[in-house]
Amino acid sequence: MTISSASGRPFDAVLCDVDNVIRFYDSSRLTELEHAAGLPEGATAEVAFAPEVDAPLMLGEIDMRQWVEAIVAAFAGRVPEERARELGEALAASPFHADDEVVRLLRRARAARLPLVLVTNATVELENDLAAMGLTDLADHVVSSARVGVAKPEPKIYEIAAALAGVPMERCLFVDDTRENVDAAVALGMTGVVYRGPADLHPLLGGLPER
Repeated sequence: MTISSASGRPFDAVLCDVDNVIRFYDSSRLTELEHAAGLPEGATAEVAFAPEVDAPLMLGEIDMRQWVEAIVAAFAGRVPEERARELGEALAASPFHADDEVVRLLRRARAARLPLVLVTNATVELENDLAAMGLTDLADHVVSSARVGVAKPEPKIYEIAAALAGVPMERCLFVDDTRENVDAAVALGMTGVVYRGPADLHPLLGGLPER
C-alpha cells in the first residue's frame, strides 16, 4: 500500500537497479564467439549467471578473474578449455554504455530533491564502471551486493537502501528489470516498477524539474 504525500507523489525516494535499466551491454563479440564454438546465442550467459557460478561474484567473494575460471569449469565437457576461457573473458569484458534517457529522468529526481539510491547486484568493479560512464554523481548512495554482502531479492538489501534514502519503505519507489526483485520490494511496502523501457519511468519522473 502506498500513501500520497503533499506533493501528490506516492514516493519520496527512488531506488533504482543498474543493469538493464541504466547500463546496457554490447554482446556482439561474445555472440560471434558462441557461433564459432557451435553454441547457441546466450549459452555463455546461461552458464555464467547460474546461481552457483554468479552468486560468489555478486557477493564479493570472488573477483572477475576467478569468475571467468568458474565459467570455464562450468563449461567442462561442452567446449575445450581454451575456448571456454575465451567465452568467459569476452563476457567479462563486454563493452557497456548508459541509457541517456534514463539518466536524464533519474537526474530529474535528484533535481527535485528526491533521494536516489542505486540498488544493484554487482561486482566490486561497480564504482569503476560508474566512473567510466560518467555517473559517479548520479545517485546519493550506491548499494552494491558485492559491498554489503547480500543480494536482491533478499529483504536486507532493500532495508539498507531505504535507510540510506532516509524514508520509510512505503515511501520508496523501486525500479528493476527483474520481476522477482520488484515483487520483493513490493512485499516490503514499496511502490514497484518492472522496467521494460524509459516509458515506464516517464509517468513517475518525467514531470519533475530538470537541472
